[in-house]
Amino acid sequence: MFDVKDTDFFEMEDEAFDTIVEDDIFFKGTIKLKKPFLIRGKLEGKIFSDSDVVVDSNAIVNSDIEASRVLVKGKVEGKIIGKELIFVTSTGSVDGDIATKKVVLEPGCIFTGKCSMV
Repeated sequence: MFDVKDTDFFEMEDEAFDTIVEDDIFFKGTIKLKKPFLIRGKLEGKIFSDSDVVVDSNAIVNSDIEASRVLVKGKVEGKIIGKELIFVTSTGSVDGDIATKKVVLEPGCIFTGKCSMV
């Protein structure tokens, strides 16, 4: 295994997240947050966060995401802007362009789009 800095959000417990969209919830609209956000359900719209956004393994997100760090374990359709890091795990799928300082695409993930390193 390799070591990637800024991946402490892999160990975050549910209590660390200010807002959680659970797996039985469908949300449509714009979300603006200042604290970590966990998505387990379905979401459509736009997400703006000053902190971390985690798309859990069974989540389906049809949304543009702008956050400090983004961890994708589930499915995202939309543009992702990660001010610090975008990490797509082996179970993750991204269909859309990404822009970030650092990006990690684990073997087995699906990524369709353009990647801009800024």
